[in-house]
Amino acid sequence: MSFQKITDYLGVSVLTLLLLSLLGVPRVILHDLSIIEEGSMVNSILVFAPIIIWIAYIVLKNVNRAFLSLLLIGFFYGIFLAIVHQILWNITMDTPIQLGGNLSNLPQTAVNAIARTFAFFSSITTGIALGTIIGAVGSIINFVKKSFTSK
Repeated sequence: MSFQKITDYLGVSVLTLLLLSLLGVPRVILHDLSIIEEGSMVNSILVFAPIIIWIAYIVLKNVNRAFLSLLLIGFFYGIFLAIVHQILWNITMDTPIQLGGNLSNLPQTAVNAIARTFAFFSSITTGIALGTIIGAVGSIINFVKKSFTSK
């Protein structure tokens, strides 16, 4: 399937969705570098501003497939989240990870590979979950908006 067909189907280009998803990356970087703290006003702005912009853009542009478009934004955000976490891994993790139980005797290289793999897929899952939630919110807003404008 070509990018043009996807763009026609969604009503918005994949490049636009990728660029929108990048709005969430500054918070990830600043958080991983411990420059901002969870619960701070700056962190809250960096958490919620991209989400509001994503939903507003999709709703105001009357995108054909709001849910799918917002789900893709979340998916792309998850990929960027995973990449940033992997790049900043050694800065974020000041002590080596240790597994317990039957895995406690694994070499550190294997432990790191396991932890990084789970962290990578966890980040993508987080992005998909976020995309699902904001997709639902965007779809509801679109439904309400259309019901008011069609009368």
